[in-house]
Amino acid sequence: MSTGTISGAVSRVVEPGTESRRTAWGLTSLLVVLYVVNYADKAVLGIIAQPVAQELGLSSSQIGLVGSLFFLTFTIGGFFAGAINKWMTLRWALVVLALCWSVAMLPMVVVATFVVLIGSRLFLGLAEGPSSALVHTAAYSWHAPERRGLPGALIAGAASISKIAVAPALAFITVTWGWRAALIALSIAGLVWCVVWLAVWKEGPYIAGKKAGGKKAVAAADEEGVGEEAVVPAATEPHVPWIRIFTTRTFVSGVFLVMSVYALVTVVLTWLPSYFEVGLGYSRLQAGSMFAFPSIAGLALMLLTSSVGDRLITRGATSRVIRVIVPATGVLICGAILFMLPSISTPGLAVLVVSVGYGFAASVFPLLNAAISEICPPRQTAGTLGVFMAIMAIGGLVAPYATGLIVDAASTPAAGYATAFQALGVVAAVCALAALLLADPERDKALVRGVAPSAIEAPGAAK
Repeated sequence: MSTGTISGAVSRVVEPGTESRRTAWGLTSLLVVLYVVNYADKAVLGIIAQPVAQELGLSSSQIGLVGSLFFLTFTIGGFFAGAINKWMTLRWALVVLALCWSVAMLPMVVVATFVVLIGSRLFLGLAEGPSSALVHTAAYSWHAPERRGLPGALIAGAASISKIAVAPALAFITVTWGWRAALIALSIAGLVWCVVWLAVWKEGPYIAGKKAGGKKAVAAADEEGVGEEAVVPAATEPHVPWIRIFTTRTFVSGVFLVMSVYALVTVVLTWLPSYFEVGLGYSRLQAGSMFAFPSIAGLALMLLTSSVGDRLITRGATSRVIRVIVPATGVLICGAILFMLPSISTPGLAVLVVSVGYGFAASVFPLLNAAISEICPPRQTAGTLGVFMAIMAIGGLVAPYATGLIVDAASTPAAGYATAFQALGVVAAVCALAALLLADPERDKALVRGVAPSAIEAPGAAK
């Protein structure tokens, strides 16, 4: 008897391969919207940095310190993704986190001090830390392993969408009504998302736990004789020791690569509008609007490499080629481009160099996340991605503050920002070389499961 004939909660369970693609992409889109809000909450500090610094009398290093402290708690929070996924359903976990983000926007509206700024960003970082792994887990629940590149690119591309669509709006709000209005707008956006999410979300068939159907669903399945695996297909996968996953060469080299690129991302989030305004001489509104330029390049390349990559994997290409070699090569190109930045004196050309360099590096996130999701059993996806992304966030812990120190010590702000971007490019290129030499998802998937590589079916292989 098929699970579709079982009454109650089980009747809502979808077997892998039979899910509605319209539903899958609709819910994925809702998760992308959440991530747009997520990144807007991060990016707003860069948008309001100069007016806040002027009002509170803060230096560049103090603003950089605030940016780095955010990523301290962001890193800590990321390690709790697996535990939260175990304690709560994805539906309620993401609602609670999104509500916390909305609340975190408000203290500075009421009392604007340096201490309150630090406290609100620390709280925001803690609440945002687990979200990335949980959002990816929710999206992956609707997409088979060989088709996770594009949904992962859309989620990662939310950062670009936020900077393309939301950052200019926040810049306009800041210039027109003040920086407090920008924080209030973000708080309202998070609340609206929660209402829609609670109305429409349901978990997909590819990554599930017993919470997907609930105890009643399992009991009903037992009574009907269909077995628990009909209710929770992913539950048939074995649980493996975490250390076996975290010590694979793909995980170790991959996490250093994304950490180096994430350092670049966080500097862009914290400092790029200030670089355009103070370093290159653009107006505040121009700088906020130009914040979108690197993201346009990044989004285009992410969607291209991920969509083409998914098609090639379903046709037999290896995950190592598509999800390791391609993004690592992009990071090498990024490093070479950013290395030239200090020698460029034309503002327009400097904007182009930063934008193109960022674009080539950005594809590392969806492709590496998809590669890491391959090497672990489905039930351990949230925990694996949680640790992966928590370690990745260490790049954000160091880079914004270090950039502030470099800018304060430089002869001019323009020279300081250019030197910081150059250093980020060099570090990222070194990490990309390491990943090219060490990472191989197919090999490490077999090692994690303790079987020969030939016994592991590649993603997209004929069933």
